[in-house]
Amino acid sequence: MRELAEKLAGRYGAREWRDQRRDLSSVTVDAQRMRDVLTWLRDEEGYVHLAFATAVDEIERKAFRLTYAVHNHGTGHGLLVHCEIDRERPVMESIHRLWGQAWTYQREMKEWYGIDFPGSPRVDEEFVLEGWEGPPMMRRDFDSLAYSDATYAERPGRETRDPAAYMKEKLYPEADA
Repeated sequence: MRELAEKLAGRYGAREWRDQRRDLSSVTVDAQRMRDVLTWLRDEEGYVHLAFATAVDEIERKAFRLTYAVHNHGTGHGLLVHCEIDRERPVMESIHRLWGQAWTYQREMKEWYGIDFPGSPRVDEEFVLEGWEGPPMMRRDFDSLAYSDATYAERPGRETRDPAAYMKEKLYPEADA
């Protein structure tokens, strides 16, 4: 894998190569190079399968970290390709023309995080959260308790319990005797 790491570094300025395990590595590239990197990996290096694409909100760094997982069936090797985009203006180039299923992942990231993928099919349509009018709920500054308190009425007779103590009581009742 060292040869692939060196090729990516030389061609695209890739950095932070890590071998997670024998069959899985990760690398970071600049966001504006991501489409070129993924195209090259697919067409020249045999990483023909897009396993998934996702995002993580790194609120402290004011960024979203996008991860594209690609797989080379010939070598059995998977590669996680990371990039960061600005959290305040979250826009990323679409890869739906590289892999047909990519538009689904991009739609999901638009709905859950507010990341836009201009030109991606159906990216602005509701995906899972039909009728949702609030801020993207996977952003770490989304206050789920405040949303719940404002949206749902308290149910009479409901008890609130410490989950750890409750599970201990239910799973090991003889321990308290």
